[in-house]
Amino acid sequence: MSTWAASATKAEMRVVGVGDTDSYVKWGAALLGGAPAQFSSSFVVLETPLAVSAGQQHAALAGSGLPAHAVSRLTLDAFHQQLTGDPPDAVLVAARGPLARVIARLVATIEPRPVIVTGLPGISIPATRKALLFRAQCDLFVLHSHREIASFTHLASSQNFDSRFALASLPFAARARVDDTPHPRGTDLVFAAQAIVPLERHDRLEVAALLIRAAKADPSRQVVLKLRGAKGEHQTHSESLPLADLIDELGGAPENLVISTGPMRRALSTAEGLVTVSSTAAIEAIALGVPVIALDSFGVSPELINEVFDGSGLYGSDDDVVHRRFRQPNRLWTRENYLHDARDDNWAARVVELVALRHQGVLASKPPLRRRGGVIRDAWERKLVLGSFDRSAAGFFALVIGVPLRAIVRTGQRVQRAIAPAVAAESHSRETPDAKKHSRMGSR
Repeated sequence: MSTWAASATKAEMRVVGVGDTDSYVKWGAALLGGAPAQFSSSFVVLETPLAVSAGQQHAALAGSGLPAHAVSRLTLDAFHQQLTGDPPDAVLVAARGPLARVIARLVATIEPRPVIVTGLPGISIPATRKALLFRAQCDLFVLHSHREIASFTHLASSQNFDSRFALASLPFAARARVDDTPHPRGTDLVFAAQAIVPLERHDRLEVAALLIRAAKADPSRQVVLKLRGAKGEHQTHSESLPLADLIDELGGAPENLVISTGPMRRALSTAEGLVTVSSTAAIEAIALGVPVIALDSFGVSPELINEVFDGSGLYGSDDDVVHRRFRQPNRLWTRENYLHDARDDNWAARVVELVALRHQGVLASKPPLRRRGGVIRDAWERKLVLGSFDRSAAGFFALVIGVPLRAIVRTGQRVQRAIAPAVAAESHSRETPDAKKHSRMGSR
C-alpha cells in the first residue's frame, strides 16, 4: 500500500511546508507548528538568493512549535525529488508570489498530487489581484481576519478567480493569547522597521530622525530599532535604505538607541510600547497586551499598508512617539482584524476536507493560468526566483533569450510612454473645428 493510500485510512495528516524568506518561514513554520495533533508537519527552507541566513532561520523558528529535526534546507530540485519519492497529503506554499507560482506548478506535477495550500504572512489589506494571480493554482488560500476573507472573496469574485479561502489566527498572535504569563510593562520603545514602508529616502530619513529624537527625549529609557535581519542578510523585500545607515548619516545613534535582530517576542518582552507604520508586529504586540502607535506621519494609503488600522484608534503622530503616548485598540476593530475568536478558525478543517476529497478523486486539479511563452516562460520565471540555484539547461536557455527580449520590451514601453503625449497633442491640433465641437458634446 502506498504512503498516499495508507494515510487516507488513518487520522494522521502529513503536511510539508516550504518557504525561503524570513517572514514566510516564520509564518509557515508557526502555522504548521500550531496545527492540530492530527497534522504531522515538517518544513523545508528552500535555497534561493533570498533564503534566510542561519541566524534568521533560528529567529524565525523560535517558538514555532516545530522541532529542529522537522526543518531542512533543500534546493528546489531536491525538494521535488523528496515529494516525488514520498508524496505528503498537502504542501503549504509559504513563499513570495513569483516563487509561490513556481512551487505550485511543480507540486501539481506530483502523482498523486498533494493538496496545495498557500497564504500570506501578515497584514493583507487591501486585497490585491497579484496575490491571487500568483497563487491561482493552489487549492486553499489561508487568510487571517474576517476582514481579509471578505475583501479577498469579493476581489476573487469580481476578477473571476476560482479561489477558496480559509481563516487562521496569525500564529504568533494565537500563541500570545493562550500564554498565561502576564506581560510585564517594560520601558523600551520598540520600533518595528519595514524594508519598503515608507519607501522614499526623505521619508525614511524622517523615521531615522524621529528615533534619534525619541531617544534623546529620555536618555534613561531605550529606543529599540527592531530589524528583521543583520546587515547583509536578505529579507522578503529588498531594503535599499536601511534605517541604521540613515541614523549614522544623521550623526549617529545616542547610547540609548539600540538595534535588535532577535525574535520580535523577545523585544516585546521589555517593551513599554511598539511603534510601526504597518508591520504585523503591531498585531503581535496587541495580542501580548503591549500598547501600539501606528505612525501616520506619512499618511494612510494602500502603499503604506496601513489602511487596515482605520477604526482601531492606534494612529499616532511623531509627537505621540516622542512622548510615548501609546494606544490600546478598539475592541470591535480587533474582532474583525486579526484578533477574532480562535473558534472561528477553519483552515485545518478545510485542509482535512480537501485531502479527503482528493483521496476520493473528486477534487479537480487547478491548471496554471494560460499565458504567453509556454515552457520557455516557465523556465524564465524559475530562473528569476532561483538565480544561481537553478542549474537547468532550460533555465540557462531562457536567460539567454529572456534578458535581451525583456530589455527590448521595456525599451519599447519607455518609448511609447515618451511619445504618447506628443502624438495626442498632434492629433488634437489636427482636428477640424466641427470635430472638436462634436468631441466636446460627446464628452458631456
